[in-house]
Amino acid sequence: MTTKRPVPPMNDDERTTLEGWLDFYRATLAQKCGGLDDEQLRTASTEPSTLTLLGLVQHLAEVERNWFRRVLLGEQIGPIYDSSSRPVGHDGGFELAEESSYRRAEEIRQNEITRARENCATRELSDTSSFGGGDVSLRWIYTHMIAEYARHCGHADLIRERIDGVTGV
Repeated sequence: MTTKRPVPPMNDDERTTLEGWLDFYRATLAQKCGGLDDEQLRTASTEPSTLTLLGLVQHLAEVERNWFRRVLLGEQIGPIYDSSSRPVGHDGGFELAEESSYRRAEEIRQNEITRARENCATRELSDTSSFGGGDVSLRWIYTHMIAEYARHCGHADLIRERIDGVTGV
């Protein structure tokens, strides 16, 4: 795994710190997938789970789209991946289609990350959007996204260990 991760700042302003941690976890996911082929990236963690590294990449592309486009901007934009089998309110992407590939899924995720950065660039942390019958701040969205990525990077670490024994960093 050769992807270099940005080190989050240890003493900076709130926004730089939040963006730093989010970028750290975004890079961590790519690092967990590095050096594996599509067959390995489709390997489920362990029965009965069907969770895969490729599914996590697709899911986090959906999560980026949801929070930084649908919620933050109010865009009326559909899911990236088929949503027919997922419950309402679930960001999906975990299910793999026959044609799913890491190269394409990571390209989509990176495009969503680029859009997210653009959408946040002119907003303050205290800016709000409508969500769930109330308001949600950009600060809350950043915090939620850090937690979302951290949780799934933990899953990715366990899946990667099962595939080839690589752990850590």
